[in-house]
Amino acid sequence: MVGVKSTLAIHERIHNPEKPFSCSECGKCFTQIGNLASHQRTHTGEKPFSCSECGKCFTQRSHLIAHQRTHPALSPFSCMECGKYFTRRANLLVHQRTHTGVSPFSCAECGKCFSRRASLTEHQRTHTGEKPYSCSECGKGFSLISAYINHKRIHTGEKPFKCSECGRCFTQRANLIGHQRTHTGEKPYSCPECGRCFTRRVYLTEHQRTHSGLPLFSCADCGKSYSQRASLIKHQRTHAGAKPQ
Repeated sequence: MVGVKSTLAIHERIHNPEKPFSCSECGKCFTQIGNLASHQRTHTGEKPFSCSECGKCFTQRSHLIAHQRTHPALSPFSCMECGKYFTRRANLLVHQRTHTGVSPFSCAECGKCFSRRASLTEHQRTHTGEKPYSCSECGKGFSLISAYINHKRIHTGEKPFKCSECGRCFTQRANLIGHQRTHTGEKPYSCPECGRCFTRRVYLTEHQRTHSGLPLFSCADCGKSYSQRASLIKHQRTHAGAKPQ
């Protein structure tokens, strides 16, 4: 009963703006002491979770667990196709479907198929609107646990993905990968219409609207529409009184 009461108390803080745990360094406040502890490591640089194989240290246990999978001794099941290692045979079998193309789990709503049951479950939430992961800090809900984890870093300030070239840090691995292309010059996304290449898929998508002529970004103040988000932001400065740059 005590555990249920404490869980309820934490949940109630979503509705009540009370954030009793504050950072002595920057004053930022949190609803849970665990979130405060994670945040404080961004100031102290403390990395209490170390790998028993190589000694590398991490700020969070989840990052250590992900890292440990890179050590063959801790991951005895390997893929014959690409050499990737896994700690469990079941995970290896699921991975192998990425090579064979087998997708045995299909959505009853739209017929889309998936190689993993978990992926089907996540997809079905796009039909049901279910958001089972709720942020204890602000109450925002998420349908994917990965999106929930990324969101929490907004509150903690943690940026675990660091560029080896310039040292810049990011909250998401995808943002790091996109950034690294500014160093390598790689532009893997090309427009089938004109051949122009881009570092990120989102940039390609916005560019393709210049061919279709579809104005998908509209101004809430005057209704004027643009094919690119950047053009809309530039326009909105004219309403805010700022000079467009």
